[in-house]
Amino acid sequence: MNEAAGPSKARRILIAAIPLALFAALAAIFLSQLLSGKDTSIIPSALIGKPAPTLALAPLEGAIRAGQPVPALDTAAIRGKLTLVNVWASWCVPCRQEHPIILGLAQDPRLNVVGINYKDKNDAALAFLGELGNPFRAIGVDPRGAAAIDWGVYGIPESFLVAPDGTILFKQVGPFTDDAVRNKLLPRIEEALGGKI
Repeated sequence: MNEAAGPSKARRILIAAIPLALFAALAAIFLSQLLSGKDTSIIPSALIGKPAPTLALAPLEGAIRAGQPVPALDTAAIRGKLTLVNVWASWCVPCRQEHPIILGLAQDPRLNVVGINYKDKNDAALAFLGELGNPFRAIGVDPRGAAAIDWGVYGIPESFLVAPDGTILFKQVGPFTDDAVRNKLLPRIEEALGGKI
């Protein structure tokens, strides 16, 4: 009986040790990630370096910019131009916070700024732009979020820098800050334009 109890007890200890060993391994992986120095707020995009998804969105009815109706957002609106595609909504508090920065970027003659209005109500989106200003040369509405899924949007606001040839060069997750524009976006713009200012 003692011989039978020995292997049984050893087996129980081994079974109890497996979860502990798995926990220790996972803890070691998490710790190595934390100590790696990588910016954990950066969410990688599988689309960087790949062609931008096709755009064929309806216009934001009633949107005006410089006294003219704003056209719908389709692929032709970004073709051949260095473009910043900003995904936004009127109900998004961080979108409101970053909007002055988007307005400033729209003043850069090197950059074509367009918007995807995400899961928003038409009147609310128009009120947002009426209150804060309209930086967008084209706006497409995405009422169900299908375009956002195609673009790999995790949450809004998000922005994508698209090269004139349609390649996605950069993705900003979350609202732009002055620091993010200066240290992340502007170097990508200058790189895309071959250092031409």
